[in-house]
Amino acid sequence: MTQIDEYPLPTSTSDSDQISSAKAPSAMPEADTKITIDEFMKVELRVAKVVTAERVPKSKKLIKLEVDLGSEVRVVVAGIAGAYEPEALVGRTVVVVANLKPAKLMGVESNGMVLAASLEGDVPMLVGFGDQPPTLGARVR
Repeated sequence: MTQIDEYPLPTSTSDSDQISSAKAPSAMPEADTKITIDEFMKVELRVAKVVTAERVPKSKKLIKLEVDLGSEVRVVVAGIAGAYEPEALVGRTVVVVANLKPAKLMGVESNGMVLAASLEGDVPMLVGFGDQPPTLGARVR
């Protein structure tokens, strides 16, 4: 069984209060567009490990990550600075969309996308693995 570790266990009563007072979503939004399984299979989701992480200058939301995909190390820019300090990301196993076309974000070329989950208006939290992550570069299906 795979554990998702984006929500740490509470360490104090204030953490517990925050968790219990968090709003539960009233309903999941309907997907506007449905895709076929063939379209989904075009997306290459790969397991990667964060090698380095640093804030992108002049950005409140972006962190520049170097991620090891097993066969290569590449730069990915992620909008997760509201939830994570860069040093807390180093060594973490993440899921990367590996076949996106490169895009420049705040002057930094990003060669992929780190998967994160959030409800509208919430801070994105990484989607990850527990104690026994898969091999780097493994395809997520």
